[in-house]
Amino acid sequence: MAEEEKIVRDGEIDQCDFICVHENVVNQVLKVMPKEQQLMDLADFFKIFGDPTRIRILYVLSQSQMCVCDIANLLQMGQSAISHQLRVLKQMRLVKFKREGKTVFYSLADGHIQTILAQGMEHISE
Repeated sequence: MAEEEKIVRDGEIDQCDFICVHENVVNQVLKVMPKEQQLMDLADFFKIFGDPTRIRILYVLSQSQMCVCDIANLLQMGQSAISHQLRVLKQMRLVKFKREGKTVFYSLADGHIQTILAQGMEHISE
């Protein structure tokens, strides 16, 4: 085994036995690395998925468009709590809405959100 590939155990984290920077790999990754602001936006995007209520709402909307009353009834929560979470989801462009008369129907903003939910479910089911 090459010296730089030798791994030692340090508590629970594996580390190289000595410091050796593989500049070709580092430079290759730097060429495609997103800008810092993009990475911060991505982190904010995934934070939205860290709330169980928002996940439940997204899952419900992955099945059908619904109004706040229907979502609140289905999830056995208050309409104000649902409205608050929908506002957060709308600000992050995860849901969209349309008004039909006095009723506002919410749905997922696009197919990417359904794909993210489906892949997450697949991952935790493995």
